[in-house]
Amino acid sequence: MNGHSPLFDVPRWLIFILAIGAGFSVAAIYYAQPLLPLMGSDLHLTINGMGLVPTLTQAGYALGILFLLPLGDRYDRRLLILLKSAALAVFLLACSLTSELNTLLVVSLLVGMAATMAQDIVPAAAILAPEGKQGKTVGTVMTGLLLGILLSRTVSGFVGAAFGWRVMYQLAAASIAFIGVVLWCVLPRFAVHSQLSYPALMKSTVQLWQRYPALRRAALAQGFLSVSFSAFWSTLAVMLLEHYHLGSAVAGTFGIAGAAGALAAPLAGGLADKVGAARVTQLGALLVTIAFALMFVMPLLSTEAQLVVIALSAIGFDLGLQSSLVAHQNLVYSLEPKARGRLNALLFTVVFIGMAAGSALGSKVYSMAGWPAVVALATVCGVIALAIRLRAGETRTQVQTQP
Repeated sequence: MNGHSPLFDVPRWLIFILAIGAGFSVAAIYYAQPLLPLMGSDLHLTINGMGLVPTLTQAGYALGILFLLPLGDRYDRRLLILLKSAALAVFLLACSLTSELNTLLVVSLLVGMAATMAQDIVPAAAILAPEGKQGKTVGTVMTGLLLGILLSRTVSGFVGAAFGWRVMYQLAAASIAFIGVVLWCVLPRFAVHSQLSYPALMKSTVQLWQRYPALRRAALAQGFLSVSFSAFWSTLAVMLLEHYHLGSAVAGTFGIAGAAGALAAPLAGGLADKVGAARVTQLGALLVTIAFALMFVMPLLSTEAQLVVIALSAIGFDLGLQSSLVAHQNLVYSLEPKARGRLNALLFTVVFIGMAAGSALGSKVYSMAGWPAVVALATVCGVIALAIRLRAGETRTQVQTQP
């Protein structure tokens, strides 16, 4: 396929491949979470040391989004995806060969930066989508990305338990190398939307942040939801081991519960096309808050019922978070279509600052006050996100009703 990206009649199989590519690439930053107890035992790490692994990976993702993603408006996205897939495969392989914490943390940071190829794939889907179906198309690709986030834990939990954490990273490297070649073969060349130099491109990114209040609200609301999400998943495996004596394989199975929520992403995109992205973000934030608050009842229940509540909460908050994320992307992409790469960079920089903060804060509050403190942190962040979205709706209504 050559020439500029087509705007119509995009084959479903191409969208499906984009979804798979997004899922495989973003999974690279989440494989570690169920493996943390295994890594800790192998490398003799403390709880805080284990918490640094997902923190650095997600911080790398945030840095890569901020400083690398704007290049999607300046260069052919197809080439960027190929280069990042090659780098990511190398870094994942290097991760499997590390033998001490500092090296693991440096490589984890680089894995996070290269894994931003997932965020080059999502705007590519928006560009390829026909008019009026961008929400649904982005939602479909986001389903792949979100399933990658959630099922990565399931896969890594089982592979880690059976073969060790290093084998999981080696398999991940092979999968990225394969999907990178496939994407290079099936994607068209993409039109370049900007001729700005890199410094000018970054300056224009700052100007976009200043220009659009709707972008700032979307990024901050989704960022707080991400703190909740990451605090939960970064501490779940350690909590299950300490309180229920359950290993990494069981911790990974909770990703299946979360994946049930992620499957709603295309529905959320379609709903955003019909009733407006802002309304979907409010509903998503509300669902996240309720799902985390549900876990406050756990001390009153039997052990089996507590595990059921954790699974139900995972379904609920993943559904809410993913629905809100798809709607926020739909909202942000519509602000300035020719700047999608930079707009996406700004949105996801804040999202993964939230992810990194959630990993760090989750590990800290867990070590200080246990699982109830993690639940409290997640619930409060959900309430803040909901308040931001409700305030955005009130502000818009006031503007519309002014004479």
